[in-house]
Amino acid sequence: MELSDLKTFAAVARAGGITRAAEELNTVQSNVTQRIKALEAEIGTPLFERHSRGMALTGAGKRLLPYAHRMTALSHEAVLAARDDGEPKGPLSIGSMETTAAVRLPPLLADFHRRFPAVRLSLRTSPTADLVAGVLEGTLDGAFVAGPIAHADLAATSAFREELVLVSARRWASLAELRAGTPESGPTALVFRTGCTYRQRLEQIFVEFGWPSAARFELGTLDGMIGCVAADMGVTLLPRAVVERSAMNSAVTMHGLSPSHARVETLFIQRRAGHQYSALSGFLSCLTGDDDIIAA
Repeated sequence: MELSDLKTFAAVARAGGITRAAEELNTVQSNVTQRIKALEAEIGTPLFERHSRGMALTGAGKRLLPYAHRMTALSHEAVLAARDDGEPKGPLSIGSMETTAAVRLPPLLADFHRRFPAVRLSLRTSPTADLVAGVLEGTLDGAFVAGPIAHADLAATSAFREELVLVSARRWASLAELRAGTPESGPTALVFRTGCTYRQRLEQIFVEFGWPSAARFELGTLDGMIGCVAADMGVTLLPRAVVERSAMNSAVTMHGLSPSHARVETLFIQRRAGHQYSALSGFLSCLTGDDDIIAA
């Protein structure tokens, strides 16, 4: 079983189709198709069901996927361990939620770059579900995600604590006014794409408010999200610190929520690995303020 075939299989499973997987892998569609067919022939059973909207895992594919993640991640760790001579250097790929990257990470990244200039740090923003998958697959060395996270293959470090607020246009001075002044189905929920923890929590809040059938509108950027809220297109759920630091904060209203909805912890997750390589140890030392991590 070729490792490259397993990496391609995991990419197709993640992307839900050949075209998007080929773009992610920076290769041609025919190469992706050939590798999937070769893997299915070797195993002796289909791994995907083909349909008009893309591809979905079969039962066999679902059983194979965790092993593909573990094998590709172990391969990545092996290369890093072999190259690691104890001095932080080389590539380090970190993932983050959009909100955390916008508000919490700039000082941390600046400190890390100052202390460890030989490390080539890259940052990728995605929803929590995609970030967890990236760490498990080994495409990310670590990631900032919304807690709680419980997975046997992941170690988590508490990074930040956030207060979530419901954000509406300025004209809605209170939640009572918002609920009274919108249709029975509720306002439009402005959300990031599926896999975002804040989206899931907003949908839970809408159910409790009696708005389970409210319309959803997906946006891809934080500035776009707050701008659409300011224009009274709908409401969203964001950390208070993010809204307060936005240039458009005077055009929106922040509504406080009960502690069960408002409190969220941002965690830094990494794979549980036998070898703690130096670049990631250096990053953790900046995050926690513990220089013993990199010295160990």
